Amino acid sequence: MWGLAPPLCRRAGAAVARVPGWRLTVAAAARAPSGRLTVAAAAVAPPSGSPGGWYEWLVQSAPVHWAEGGLVALQAAAGLPWWAAIVCGGAVLRTAVTLPLAAHQSRLLAKLENLQPEIKKLAECLRYEVSVRGKQLGWSEKVARFHFKKNLRRIITELYIRDNCHPFKATLLMWVQIPMWVCVSLALRNCSVGAMDSEVKEQFSTGGTLWFTDLTAPDSTWILPVSLGLVNLLIVEVFALQKLKATRFQKLATNFIRVVSVVMIPVAATVPSSMALYWLSSSFMGLSHNLLLRSPTFRRLCRIPRTTSDSATPYRDIVSALTTKYSFKK
Repeated sequence: MWGLAPPLCRRAGAAVARVPGWRLTVAAAARAPSGRLTVAAAAVAPPSGSPGGWYEWLVQSAPVHWAEGGLVALQAAAGLPWWAAIVCGGAVLRTAVTLPLAAHQSRLLAKLENLQPEIKKLAECLRYEVSVRGKQLGWSEKVARFHFKKNLRRIITELYIRDNCHPFKATLLMWVQIPMWVCVSLALRNCSVGAMDSEVKEQFSTGGTLWFTDLTAPDSTWILPVSLGLVNLLIVEVFALQKLKATRFQKLATNFIRVVSVVMIPVAATVPSSMALYWLSSSFMGLSHNLLLRSPTFRRLCRIPRTTSDSATPYRDIVSALTTKYSFKK
């Protein structure tokens, strides 16, 4: 088991999902010729290095044009008003793309959680062996600690390979969800400002409902932005409840995401209502999927391994935990 001499496999730490802060800038976009609804990617000049250059390159990139085409095709095929097409498009993307990835992520995290007792036991055995070998060879405490950490990384890596649950694989959801969110957001921006087609912009100007009848204008009532912030904060709180013993870094990351959720409120109040509506519908679907993945029945259906932290009554536990955390009663 020992193997102090052989070279060890490289890193075996938990991958950390970074949530970047988004900065939306308003830039003029070249209008497409009227009457053309084509979204084929045109030849794009390389970014000039200035903020306007890379932003204009991004909003005219091929993935954004594909998203524009998908939105137009969905609205035309379903015959829905634009506000309903945006909501349905967000729901379809979340359910067809990110929900399976979220289930895959939950499966990996469950395997990692179930590995922790075995890792702890092996670490104790390794610490004893290093102590014995260190006394035999006259190692200093620094040298013994070096060999302990090196071999522990090797052991953990072997366990990850054995159970096919390397932490980096759990970040796949982030690498798919964030680019998709950006592309659809920019596609809606293009449709709202007329960068795609003036006819689509006219449809957007009358394609809203209730208090946001003009999808090209920001929501002056702030109902959509505030609702977005509340839903995002609820997602953060529900996710934080899964961490029974959060590390210091996890607490800092959770607080950072809380700040981002609040900052998104004024940002959503300055962009077209079409974008704010998509953000709200996407976040609402994310909250729904987060709650769905807490269901024991759905977890069994997705073949997510049971863990010691699983609950037979997850929704009752969430309500109880939120009530206790935010109750003003002594």
